[in-house]
Amino acid sequence: MVLAGLFASMLFIGLILGDWLYFVRFTPDAIRYGCSVARTQDRWTASAIETVRSRFSADGVLMLPHGVARFYPDVSQIAIRPKYRFFSIGFRSAWPVKGLIHLSAGGQAGDHMIEALCVKRIPWSSALMTLLWFGVVLIGSLVFVVAYALDGGFASLEGVFMGVGLVAGALLVLAAGLVTVTMSYRLEHNRLMQVYEELRDALGGAVHPSSSPVTP
Repeated sequence: MVLAGLFASMLFIGLILGDWLYFVRFTPDAIRYGCSVARTQDRWTASAIETVRSRFSADGVLMLPHGVARFYPDVSQIAIRPKYRFFSIGFRSAWPVKGLIHLSAGGQAGDHMIEALCVKRIPWSSALMTLLWFGVVLIGSLVFVVAYALDGGFASLEGVFMGVGLVAGALLVLAAGLVTVTMSYRLEHNRLMQVYEELRDALGGAVHPSSSPVTP
């Protein structure tokens, strides 16, 4: 049993590491990998996609102060991500964010604008583990309350106080988890948007940015 548990733990950790390592790769298939969480609609002042191509190196890479971008001319897409250092002294959360920018010509002739849609993604392991954690805590709390009530736990004043205290503790755990996820995502999102702004400045700027959550 101990060996089975150790093997399962190592396999679980290996799957998470594999998911993260694949998530940060810049291969054509890996740039679309991850759970889509948000998007940013923008308009860049570059005159044409060829202008964008000229800012990148021969292998399509553009190094930025806080990240890296790679251009895929065949599909008119740019992948961006912050610089990930697994052993950095800086804080890294469990919800890293990367972006894939879809480029298209402006809507009007002579507009000299490029439409840019940036789709933001997090690793699948981060999304699934977050949903699983919240699901276990929420469902476990509901099952406990129902079982406690059926066993007559609320029949006495002392039982009521104990039940309310346990429910309050569960709600506190949920609130702490929600705050942790929200703050961590904001931190990683701001890091990605810093790279996005650096890319936009390097390519000539943009106008009329807007952001909205992804709709399935």
